[in-house]
Amino acid sequence: MRIKNHPLPAISAGTSRQITSLHFGHAKTTQKVYIQSSLHADEIPGMLVSHYLRQSLLALEQADAIAGEIVLVPVANPIGLAQDIQGSAFGRFDLATGINFNRAYQYLTPLLIEKLTGRLGSNERENTALIRREALAILAQWQSSNEASALKKTLQSLAIDADIVLDLHCDNQAVMHLYTGTPLAKATMPLARYLGARALLLSVLSGDDPFDESCSRHWWELAQHFGSETPIALGCQAVTIELRGESDLTHGFALQDANAILQFLMQAGHIDGDAMPMPEALCQATPLEGSEPISAPHAGALVFTKNVGDLVAAGESIGDVIDPISGKVTPLISSVAGVLYARVARRYAQHGMRVAKIAGALAYRSGNLLSM
Repeated sequence: MRIKNHPLPAISAGTSRQITSLHFGHAKTTQKVYIQSSLHADEIPGMLVSHYLRQSLLALEQADAIAGEIVLVPVANPIGLAQDIQGSAFGRFDLATGINFNRAYQYLTPLLIEKLTGRLGSNERENTALIRREALAILAQWQSSNEASALKKTLQSLAIDADIVLDLHCDNQAVMHLYTGTPLAKATMPLARYLGARALLLSVLSGDDPFDESCSRHWWELAQHFGSETPIALGCQAVTIELRGESDLTHGFALQDANAILQFLMQAGHIDGDAMPMPEALCQATPLEGSEPISAPHAGALVFTKNVGDLVAAGESIGDVIDPISGKVTPLISSVAGVLYARVARRYAQHGMRVAKIAGALAYRSGNLLSM
């Protein structure tokens, strides 16, 4: 294992932070996997999964069983991890800018088109190598204006030339679910099966440039721009893994999830050996545009009558909002049929607050599809 430290610019005199990346295997081939955890720094389950991944990857490295390089960043966001406000963790948004740590990564397609026009050939492998070099060069020129943007530049630069990118998150209260690009659905289903995911949510453009999409989106956009006569692979399979809920932090879950990721990497050819047979799929891929966010129609106590993982019919209630002053009780009705895959942990809802998400099969939304 090789340890690399990536310093971040100090925001004040006498302070310093860094991102630490752990590198397993070797970089003698072009094969590369990148895994990071807790980009939203108050989402801790990924850290424990990374702990067990580290142990397994050390053993695999000693056995010379890693094909290429696997990069693990167990703490992707030291900035957010230090944002503790009177005993409450605040790791989703940068306090200095108000921007979500999983938004505003570099959108590479326009500059890549400019740099690649007239240079791509008929060899897909050579095209892949050229695209990766130019993407790294673009990121090297990114002038970060603050500590948070420097963090994003570091993370995107570490991941941009990887075949597989796994971004480990969790929700408030949730079942295992994944987000990825629509063109990557087939390649991601084995991961969903190994992890036991209850939802696999797809989009070609979710909005606001999240980390995973900023690593993979340019591949299918370049292929569309240059046309079928120029062979361009889907050179990066980037997936956001939502490791259930914030409080689902157990050794059992973490060991199970780390092993599932390793089995997927073995099945994908990045670890030597025969992967275990894939379990039966617990979900089908559905469009992120079909995911319904349920919002509170008024303020009040939030009482759920459906649990995460429950199947919900269109027109069915998942809970109630109860105004403690007027006594008004309003059911929360789903307009789509699907699985209730996430809900908030709070039990008091403010007017308009998103309180749950249901994975419907039919696309009906547009615009920015992710929550804040």
